[in-house]
Amino acid sequence: MNTETQQVGVVLVNLGTPEAATPEAVRAFLAEFLSDQRVIDLPRWLWWPILHGIILRRRPARVAENYAPLWQHWGDSPLRIITQRQEQALQSRLEQATPGGYRVAHAFTYGQPSLARVLEGFYASGIRKVLVLPLYPQFSWTTTGSVLDQLEVQQTRWPDMRIDCVKDYADVPAYQSALLASVQAFWQQHGQADRLLMSFHGVPERYISKGDPYQQQCLFTAKCLGQALGLQEPQYRAAFQSRFGKAEWIKPYTVEVLKQWAAEGVKTVDVVCPSFSADCLETLEEIAVECAELFCEAGGERLRLIPCLNDSVNHISMMQTIVMEKLPFSV
Repeated sequence: MNTETQQVGVVLVNLGTPEAATPEAVRAFLAEFLSDQRVIDLPRWLWWPILHGIILRRRPARVAENYAPLWQHWGDSPLRIITQRQEQALQSRLEQATPGGYRVAHAFTYGQPSLARVLEGFYASGIRKVLVLPLYPQFSWTTTGSVLDQLEVQQTRWPDMRIDCVKDYADVPAYQSALLASVQAFWQQHGQADRLLMSFHGVPERYISKGDPYQQQCLFTAKCLGQALGLQEPQYRAAFQSRFGKAEWIKPYTVEVLKQWAAEGVKTVDVVCPSFSADCLETLEEIAVECAELFCEAGGERLRLIPCLNDSVNHISMMQTIVMEKLPFSV
């Protein structure tokens, strides 16, 4: 084992992605993802037959079919490629600021590289101080909560490693500025649509009823962005996408807002997805393809996806700001 170093480990964490655009790989990913009780909080005796008897038999082929064009276009999972670029860009910025002071890695809550594997590698190289940055601006027990669960387990494995975690950053000015700049840059290049839809990933309503602050933080983000852009409702609206199952999810639903706007005569819509730090199936397929088709079928003329912050200069600068300001220990 290497001797202990003063270097600080930084881990960027995102949800994860299947290893390939095949039913087998999607099934393995969904089995891990949907087995997490933070994601699905139903009793195991009720959920297990549904998951293994229905969902994992029917859903993987359909999801793999949606993934396939993205894989072909990107050469791999877009989420994996973008997350790797984020890691490399942040490493470069931190190295310029503090040569040799930080080592950046990325991990996925589900799939590989796992958080356990990354922390094990840090420990083996002598790193004893780690800051984990889940790339979820708005806190939810379904996302950051799962990261915290894993960190609790890992802390027992490495009791002499100090591990801290950034729980959310929706109120960080650098995040709000990066989001604003991305919309402004898109409009400067492509022109402004009639309406701006801020589409956040949804969660079941019962989670909010139990105290999850996610919805409140999403609405806060939408309000800040709308005000910064000089918009007032109904020029913009916050909505929630990616509903799964029959339970009630937080509303309004993205698809219902788009149908309503089309019925009202709105012809063009731009969609920004502030809860996603990297473009993925939910943005590149669900919004850019499925929602665009739905909007046009309902009477609209054009829906455009504003890219996520991805590895933009402003986004990486935001990450550096968070690391430098929120790190509770010095290099």
